[in-house]
Amino acid sequence: MLKNVFLSARRKEVTAIIGPSGCGKTTLLRCINRTYSLYGCTRVTGKITIGTENILDANTDGVELRRRVGMIFQKPNPFPHLSVFENVASGLHLHRLASGRALRERVEFCLQKAALWEEVKDSLNRPGTMLSGGQQQRLCIARALAIEPEVFLMDEPCASLDPISAMHIEALINELQEEYIVIIVTHNMQQAARISRQTAFILNGEIVEAGPTARLFVHAMDSRTEAYLTGRMG
Repeated sequence: MLKNVFLSARRKEVTAIIGPSGCGKTTLLRCINRTYSLYGCTRVTGKITIGTENILDANTDGVELRRRVGMIFQKPNPFPHLSVFENVASGLHLHRLASGRALRERVEFCLQKAALWEEVKDSLNRPGTMLSGGQQQRLCIARALAIEPEVFLMDEPCASLDPISAMHIEALINELQEEYIVIIVTHNMQQAARISRQTAFILNGEIVEAGPTARLFVHAMDSRTEAYLTGRMG
């Protein structure tokens, strides 16, 4: 259960969420795009705003919200029966955002943006699941990019990847932050230090401490944050 959570995230500064397993990190992400509502028996109070809109308002359309708030999961999840091209195009079809030449151009643009185009341009009809793990994760990012989100939520996006693939994803995150709000959950302290400008430490469903990453990692204000960062709390 999350409680007493206050956090703001902005463009041009990746926000990292850290904390031990089961502390509420993924639950927080599910609140931001309201996927919690798909599970039932869940209640959220307070406000979560994107711009000036409170997304918890009863009039907010959940499907449209999840178009605006893209989600990248720990394990790459390309649609298993769709080609590379159709994986990226799927959201464009669903939301009727493009067709014909405009659709093809948008798919190519997003694959380029995800640093994947050169690797797949000659095999767009190949099943997305036939790509390597790192390529699949970049394909999922391209799929999310296609429907023009405002926010990217990333739940341990490099956890199942080899170091080289993780490096590609981190480089992509650094590029995405220039245009999108990026919030990443990670257990990798080195990764949080490398790519985030702001870090929030969650413990038992509460944000214990949040602030500039450079300050938090060197001079944590709360002893629990320091204990976690130094490995004395797992």
